[in-house]
Amino acid sequence: MADLSLRAARALVQRAVDKAEQLGLRGGIAVVGASGALITASRLDHGGPGGMARARSKAWIAATQQITSTEHLHRMTTLPAPISAGFVRVSPESMFPGAGGIPVRDSNGVVVAGIAASGATVSPFLPEGVAPEVVSAEGQPANPEDLLIAYALGVPYVGQHGDDAARWKQRFGDLVVSPADSLGMKPAPRAAGQRELAWARELCERVRAEAGRQNLRISVAVVDPGGDPIQQDRMDDAVTGGVDVALGTAAAAARFGVPSEQLTPWYGDAVTHLNPVTVLGVPGGTPLLDGGRVVAGIGVGGADPAQCAALLKAL
Repeated sequence: MADLSLRAARALVQRAVDKAEQLGLRGGIAVVGASGALITASRLDHGGPGGMARARSKAWIAATQQITSTEHLHRMTTLPAPISAGFVRVSPESMFPGAGGIPVRDSNGVVVAGIAASGATVSPFLPEGVAPEVVSAEGQPANPEDLLIAYALGVPYVGQHGDDAARWKQRFGDLVVSPADSLGMKPAPRAAGQRELAWARELCERVRAEAGRQNLRISVAVVDPGGDPIQQDRMDDAVTGGVDVALGTAAAAARFGVPSEQLTPWYGDAVTHLNPVTVLGVPGGTPLLDGGRVVAGIGVGGADPAQCAALLKAL
């Protein structure tokens, strides 16, 4: 089972970021491979925590179940409760079975990934003060979340949440926007106002470049001070478990302001039960400082922890 390449996945996410900035939206976009492992994810500036986890869950559903997360949600709500609850227990990444995740297929129609978005203003709801032209696709009511994904994939807009017309009427009444004036699916310029995201991406690219020079295949994550992801990347052919190691060590470094390996000598394993996000006290994570203040953490996983930690010394 082959996953979508990192390069192709990042191109999809970039299109979604471009459209989000054009529409004034803030949130996260995630691409999960058919293997069930994250390939890449990006959070727009001021996107806030929580959205990335929802996006990753919906992308996982679309990738692994090979259907839209909307169809998955329909199935889950029609199954007997013990079955739907059992599915979540054996599939923990499906904890948020919301609508909006769409499978990504290769030229042969084989599912190679899933993509989804969620976050502060990335939702099926119409943001306060939004212009009707922004949430219109070819003259039809649309919603921000589904717009981003349809635009990223380059496919005609189809609402995944099923209530575009109702939300439109509640906000705009009988107003009609012509296809010519609809902005939802119009080409978006390259995003230029995402300074934090651009910084996090550049750090990840530098780590991946150094890993390539050392013939390592790794995952890398940059998180905010609370441990929520800003940028995550898994190199092609990297082991899937490295994704969560990178995130855990990055969160450890960011939340405690020390290299991730310092947590175990300080607190032992008990510290992993004290946080709303998973932290991992092994080498591979380091805090990122600005004037002595912790502003982020970066973590690497998927290789010998000592090698992962060494990659960060080149930053």
